[in-house]
Amino acid sequence: MTVRAIDKDTFAREWADWHRLHEENLASPNGWLTITGLHWLGPERHRIDRAPGLWSAGPDGVTVVLSGDDPGDLVVDGRPVHGEYAFAPIPERGGINAVWGDAVIEVARRGGEYIVRPRHPDHPLRAAFGGVPAYAPDPAWVLDGQYTPFAAPEPVTVGAVVDRIKHVYDATGRIEFEAGGQPLALTAFPGRAADQLSVLFTDATSGRTTYPACRSLTVRVAGGQQAVTLDFNRAVNLPCAYTDFATCPLPPAGNRLPVAVEAGEQTPYERAAH
Repeated sequence: MTVRAIDKDTFAREWADWHRLHEENLASPNGWLTITGLHWLGPERHRIDRAPGLWSAGPDGVTVVLSGDDPGDLVVDGRPVHGEYAFAPIPERGGINAVWGDAVIEVARRGGEYIVRPRHPDHPLRAAFGGVPAYAPDPAWVLDGQYTPFAAPEPVTVGAVVDRIKHVYDATGRIEFEAGGQPLALTAFPGRAADQLSVLFTDATSGRTTYPACRSLTVRVAGGQQAVTLDFNRAVNLPCAYTDFATCPLPPAGNRLPVAVEAGEQTPYERAAH
């Protein structure tokens, strides 16, 4: 384990700013804490609690049938829609957010199936949110690593927190590093930005002090360089740690670390109480 020369006060302050922003985003008016249900769509039209219209899905995508009995307009791409409306094609892991008053009706595709998730800012989970517990920031968990990209992306199938689907991601390479005196490696997937990697992992704290299913870490890759930094202080919970209405992936088998990563976010208060 390589311990970097880091000013601890600056490090703690920057981490606190990052953690506060992360909590604010989580508790935003239509964030993950506002989802009121997870509804799987099929060919039969049916009504969804706290959403307007009758919903169905087929080979061509998602359709909603709206009537004058539904209060307010459903707005898609800034325009109110009426009657029978077919949503534009949705790619895997994609989604469309339709606005309905102060709510957002998320229409998405996961594991090849279509889902609807209403998001209402008055959801009790958001109202009761008290922040995310986390380990105190520790520079000792800022580790040097070596990223080796694959010659070509390799599709990896992983499980999900819901049994009915699996996720397939294109792994881009492996990150090798050392922790607890052990050589370790993690399979990496593409991140949100071109210079980022996303790592899903569990470790020896999972199911004890941290959420058992998975945590996620973003790793920046500078242009063309294979040396990377893993700051486990910024390991975060996936949405499934907070809501039962998420479809989060599980980590690939090789990403189950045998060491205790005592850094980053811990089990949410709401889950720890159960």
